[in-house]
Amino acid sequence: MTTAAASAPKYAVGSLVHARGREWVVLPDSTEDLLVLRPLGGADVDIAGVLPGLETVVPATFAPPTPGDLGDQHTAGLLRTALRIGFRAGAGPFRSLASIAVDPRPYQLVPLMMALRQDTVRLLIADDVGIGKTVEAGLIAAELLAQGDARGLVVLCSPALAEQWRAELRGKFGIDARLVLPATIGRLERETPYGQSVFRPDGAYVVSTDFIKSPRHREDFLRHCPDLVIVDEAHTCVADSTAQVSARTSQQRYGLLRALADTPDRHLLLVTATPHSGKEEPFRRLLGLLDARLATVSFESRAGRELLAQFFVQRRRADIREDFQDGAHFPSGRDSAEVSYTLHRDYRALLAEVLAYARETVRSADGALQQRQRWWSTLALLRTLSSSPAAAVRSLNTRAGVQEADTPDEADRTGQSTVSDPADTDSAESADEVPGSLLPTAASTVEEAAPDGLDAEEKARLVAMAEAAGRLAGPTRDTKLKKLVATVTDLLDSGYRPIVFCRYIATSDYVAEHLKKVLNKRGVEHPVAVASVTGELSPDMRLNRIAELTGTDENGDPAPERRVLVATDCLSEGVNLQESFDAVIHYDLAWNPTRHEQREGRVDRFGQRTDTVKALTLYGADNPVDDIVLKVLLRKHERIRRATGISVPVPQQAESAMQAVFEQLILNVETPSFEQEGLFEREQLPAAEQLELAWESSAEREKASRSLYAQNRIKKEDVAAEVAEIRAALGTGEEVREFTRRALGALRGAPADRKQGGFTAHTDALPQGLRDAVTAALGPRHPRPVVFHDAPSAPRGEVALTRTDPVVAATARFVLDTALDEKFPAWQRPARRCGVIRTSAVRRPTTMLLVRHRFQLSLPTRDGGVRTQLAEDARVVAFHGRPDAPQWLPDEEALALLEARATGNSDPGFATDHIASILAALDTGLMDELRLRSKEAAKELEASHHRVRTAARARLAGLKATPQGDPDVLGVFLYRPAATIQLGADA
Repeated sequence: MTTAAASAPKYAVGSLVHARGREWVVLPDSTEDLLVLRPLGGADVDIAGVLPGLETVVPATFAPPTPGDLGDQHTAGLLRTALRIGFRAGAGPFRSLASIAVDPRPYQLVPLMMALRQDTVRLLIADDVGIGKTVEAGLIAAELLAQGDARGLVVLCSPALAEQWRAELRGKFGIDARLVLPATIGRLERETPYGQSVFRPDGAYVVSTDFIKSPRHREDFLRHCPDLVIVDEAHTCVADSTAQVSARTSQQRYGLLRALADTPDRHLLLVTATPHSGKEEPFRRLLGLLDARLATVSFESRAGRELLAQFFVQRRRADIREDFQDGAHFPSGRDSAEVSYTLHRDYRALLAEVLAYARETVRSADGALQQRQRWWSTLALLRTLSSSPAAAVRSLNTRAGVQEADTPDEADRTGQSTVSDPADTDSAESADEVPGSLLPTAASTVEEAAPDGLDAEEKARLVAMAEAAGRLAGPTRDTKLKKLVATVTDLLDSGYRPIVFCRYIATSDYVAEHLKKVLNKRGVEHPVAVASVTGELSPDMRLNRIAELTGTDENGDPAPERRVLVATDCLSEGVNLQESFDAVIHYDLAWNPTRHEQREGRVDRFGQRTDTVKALTLYGADNPVDDIVLKVLLRKHERIRRATGISVPVPQQAESAMQAVFEQLILNVETPSFEQEGLFEREQLPAAEQLELAWESSAEREKASRSLYAQNRIKKEDVAAEVAEIRAALGTGEEVREFTRRALGALRGAPADRKQGGFTAHTDALPQGLRDAVTAALGPRHPRPVVFHDAPSAPRGEVALTRTDPVVAATARFVLDTALDEKFPAWQRPARRCGVIRTSAVRRPTTMLLVRHRFQLSLPTRDGGVRTQLAEDARVVAFHGRPDAPQWLPDEEALALLEARATGNSDPGFATDHIASILAALDTGLMDELRLRSKEAAKELEASHHRVRTAARARLAGLKATPQGDPDVLGVFLYRPAATIQLGADA
């Protein structure tokens, strides 16, 4: 570098300065009194503030290469790719793409385009489970923060998903958010100065929705909340006014969101895969948070649908599958099947006894309240017995929650929340406790009641049923468990890694215990790792247990390939398990089809490396409870989904239909259904018929309305060209793969190809600085050798060959840093800044220059102002002939030189002299041409921003790109024709 003195300068964004013994780039937010600087070639973590009044700051220019710093034919490509991978201030119209560690698919940019159309962003993102709602919300957040349209961010979510959200924000978007949970608030308050809030408008936070809605914290949060809010699983924050399940909690959540939405300039992103629970009022209230008109406008009118299209985006898997034809990991299909078993005679006898007990107790109830209490307690017993002997025993020894109800309606609310799986219930994470079935006998009918309120005869009967259930444990009499063992074994032998979903904690632990025993009998050739994860564990403990099952052990050995995760529905939402599992078994049928979709969505999602995932539903062929759930709900849901291509939520008539069918089973049938031809073969109950009609009608309405939503009005093709251009400027996927492999090979990483694609590399022999960066990215116990995947995603401890992967970025940074610093040992400098290459790719001497341009980018803001930002771009230019009379080549011919192969060597002295003559010409005519190229690049940059902003209907006034200083010449490479007769080294 060279420096020049100047008095009291005012430095423009993108200009170079010398301070503290090194060169820096001036960043936005700098003033005359405070310069915000990033080291030239450094990362964002190295940004510093410098006070010109107290420290010496002078203008700087980028030093040209040293003529003697010569490399071979690969040098130019390595240097160029390292430079482009290292860009964190890309020039393109999507400002965040250069600094995020995710390569968005084209469809994921559609919500971003919708957001750019709005002055204050208000969106409901309702894409299917597993296709990237988190990434879509993160892209919008990163772009708003990068453009300066948002100062801070808060994510409201379930505490079980808080750590995952923080990891996603940090790992993929470079946003370091603080966790605000009951377990962290004490520490955060101690770290906060007295009298100040934990929250700052310019901070980033992941917050438990239920924690922050409490009166103690709510008002402080509302006063200091950042201006960008993401609400995960937003459907849990609304309930209709007649809701019987979790209404109070949902109303408190809704009140919090309503207060946040009432701030007119606050950005609000609502995220959910199930925006419509089958009830219109909650859906309208959710939409009303975005725009008050959406709460009442008729969607039957064109104007109403067009209004909705501005705020609502929803895509199904079929809509986006074409975006995954490039080898990205997304399952091509889901192999679903039902697996039946027949009850053991002892199990069948106990079920008949429970049905008889249910019929007797409900019919003999004294009054409406007692009847509803007994109804729900006996239904709980039926459902737990259908789940497992362990759950039935637990239920028979636990008081029923409906016992505390004072009215029939209250009994129904409690029963629905603890026994059923209603669509508008809270998150499943706290719903896996076994519901009790014990109820005290009414005092008027008991002469001598026991302390637990049960008369001696009824207590003896319940004790006998509990003992009978206990004797059913194990695969001998529990044929459901026996069938599971066979099913899991088949999946494991086929190379699958299944998750077994259960309804209750007791069932999950029971299943896991028996699977461990049966699958790991003495002498077994391939042992199987099994773990149970339930709501009994805290969110952190759940993640730790999964990590113990799927991650490396304390010795660094990889996880066993044959593994089974048994879990309750505490893992059915939000937690991503696609890297470690690829099959789902529904051990217990959910009484809501949406729950099955959520379970399967844990493995059937972007990042799944198995092409076809498995989804198996276990059911008892002669179990009347399973018969009802399958025929009333699950099979109808699947039939409608296959016929329409839409997964339609259960209509609100579902609960009443289920009630009617169970009443038919319990109250009106004197013999169990497994002794009949079937409950449904003879007749279809009116309630079930009404449910089916309502469901099909809802499916047709939703199918008809989808064509009018915004995702079909904003075509991803509108931005595809801009995205392709940005990706090319930052390094294509093939370039990144080739660069990483070549660089690691030069740095003694010994890469070796894998049959599955990609390669492995040994990191222990890498230079110390790069080795430390790899350890920081992958962890000290990462597998060795490191696996590099030829894909946009990779499992934990491994590397995805994308420019934003931390290991790839660290490799590029190391290659660039050592190329610019000749003090490093020669073997640690795989890229050099100069070269003279003999090649058959040219017929006359041709010079190639690797050039970096910096621009001051002025972007119109939503409030009518203009914001200044830094942008960088790398270009390759080339000319024929002497440097004092250059004949400039088209861009495509210049880029083709990067592929030229050397056919001979050049004498070092000869090469040094030629490079010196080219460098001398930089101060004359060559730099004039490069300045002209900077102006042309600025015009192209403006045009690109203009096109995207026009497509997004964003403001254009004030948009301008201005070159800052002379372009930096990073590399000079002379290509000479191959000699036809080899007379000497440089003949």
